[in-house]
Amino acid sequence: MGECGTPADTFDGVARYDRIGIGYSSHRRPEPAWEQMIWSALGGCRTVLNVGAGTGNYEPADRAVTAVEPSTEMIRQRAVGAAPAVRASAEALPFRDGMFDAALALLTVHHWPDQHRGLTELKRVSSRQVVMLFEPLDAHAFWLLDYFPEAMMGETERSAPGVDDVAEVLDVVSVEKLLVPADCRDGVAAAYWARPEKYLDASVQNAMSLLAMLDPEVRQRGTQRLASDLADGTWERTHGANLDRSTPIDAGYRLVVAGATT
Repeated sequence: MGECGTPADTFDGVARYDRIGIGYSSHRRPEPAWEQMIWSALGGCRTVLNVGAGTGNYEPADRAVTAVEPSTEMIRQRAVGAAPAVRASAEALPFRDGMFDAALALLTVHHWPDQHRGLTELKRVSSRQVVMLFEPLDAHAFWLLDYFPEAMMGETERSAPGVDDVAEVLDVVSVEKLLVPADCRDGVAAAYWARPEKYLDASVQNAMSLLAMLDPEVRQRGTQRLASDLADGTWERTHGANLDRSTPIDAGYRLVVAGATT
C-alpha cells in the first residue's frame, strides 16, 4: 500500500506510470528515517541496481547506482544528475549474473506482473537484495481504506507479496519495520495518517497508485465521504481521538534484506 518504485509493465502497451505518474515527484520525497535504514541495509555495497526506480528516491549518492525503470514519464522526472536509467522490466534485467553488489526494489514488487521471475532476476544480478514492501494484512487495516475499500480489490493490492512470499525466492536475513511519522515526507498511502485533509487533494491522490488507479467515480465518492466526515467531526471521533501524533505508526511497511550480509 504505497509506491516508491514503479511497475515493470510490458512494453507492448503504455507503462502504468506513464498514465498515473504525472506530478509524482511533487509529493514523493525521501523520508529521512527510511533513507537512513535503506542506506544502512546496503552496508559496504558499492555498486547498486535500483529496479522500478521511479524518480530516484532513496538512491545513495555515494555509490555507483544504475536505475531500471519502464516508465518514460518517471524517467523524465528524475532529477538532473540522478543515476542513469535503463528502460527495462524487472522480469528481464539486461545485466550479467552477479554484476551488482546490491539490488534495490522499493515499493515496486507488488506492481510486477511476474513477481517470482522479477525476484529471481534480482537475485541473479546481485549479491544482496534490499526490498521495501508492505504486509497486506497490516497495511489493509489502515483507516483510509474505510473510505476507499475498492482499492483493496485492485490487482496490485490483491497480489501484493508479503515477507513470506519474498522469502520463497530470496534468502532473507533480516526484516525491519518502517514506521510512518506524522510528518512523513514520502507521500505513500499511509503518509498522511495524522493529516487526513491531505487525502482530499487530487494531486496527493495522483501520487499514490492505491488511489490513482481507482475508477474516477469510486475515487470521487470516497473523497466526498472523507470530506464530509472531516467537516462534521466524524473522522476525529472515529479515527483521530486517540492518535498520538508524536509516535510513528506501523502501517505495514517492511524493509527486507536478503543475500550476502558482508
